[in-house]
Amino acid sequence: MSEPRQHFFESQRLRLSYWEWGDPANPPLLLHHGGRDTARSWDRIAEGFADAYRVLALDLRGHGDSQPEIGGEYAIRQNVVDLLGLVDLAGPPVFLLGHSYGGRIGYLAAGAFPERFRAIVSIEGPLEPSHGDPKPFAPDVLRSMVETRQALVGRRPRVYEDLEDAAGRMRENNPRLSPEHSLDLARHAAVPADGSYQWKFDNWARPGVRRDDVSAEEMRRFTAAITCPLLLIVGEDSGGRRRMQDQISLFPNGRSVLVPDAAHWVHHDQPQTVIREARAWFEQAARGE
Repeated sequence: MSEPRQHFFESQRLRLSYWEWGDPANPPLLLHHGGRDTARSWDRIAEGFADAYRVLALDLRGHGDSQPEIGGEYAIRQNVVDLLGLVDLAGPPVFLLGHSYGGRIGYLAAGAFPERFRAIVSIEGPLEPSHGDPKPFAPDVLRSMVETRQALVGRRPRVYEDLEDAAGRMRENNPRLSPEHSLDLARHAAVPADGSYQWKFDNWARPGVRRDDVSAEEMRRFTAAITCPLLLIVGEDSGGRRRMQDQISLFPNGRSVLVPDAAHWVHHDQPQTVIREARAWFEQAARGE
């Protein structure tokens, strides 16, 4: 694999990292990872596009080599601003390939700024927040939020003896990962810390802590406003399979594809299928079909 080039840019007073593959003269394709992940989790996918696209993969705020957020709110709206900052750097309109939370952020960005996107492929991007729709603001809701955040103050990141140990943890979450692939992922997702390793992502950016307060009903207003073609890739063994397939009708120019022998991380489980489907989708959009 060829080594990508790392760059940084400023978004909302944070220094964010992104990685680049391919010829800068080619059409821009943005890769947008999910929660607790890194831009380098796209390495194998990026290689499948670098011959024809300028591939740019963003480290979300508080992930990878991007700065953590001051205050720790991690509101999804701020992620949208970050993504659009990279879109502007790349030169819109862009192609977008997002996974999970990264796809969800993409729906908001493309709904509010449809002219900046040529085509979207979303891998398991949900309409609803990971912990369900937000409850109406009330004393018990505020109490729970405050207690959750106070508990995080003293929480230390989980540590791993070495990279192989961290890679083993990844395989617990996704048994389809090979030892070689999980070790590659761990090299970019973990950082040395006092003789051991810990994940790069900020604990405050975790699902259930970050402020993902856009309900499924609110999200429908954004999906209805997306004008570019959108392909939703779903793993056949994914827990959210039926729900996500039912939601594809909410995208004006949407289609879904079900990938066998794959769960939530379809781009890890079946990378060649993702590359083939996404390339065909983007090429079709470029032809205006």
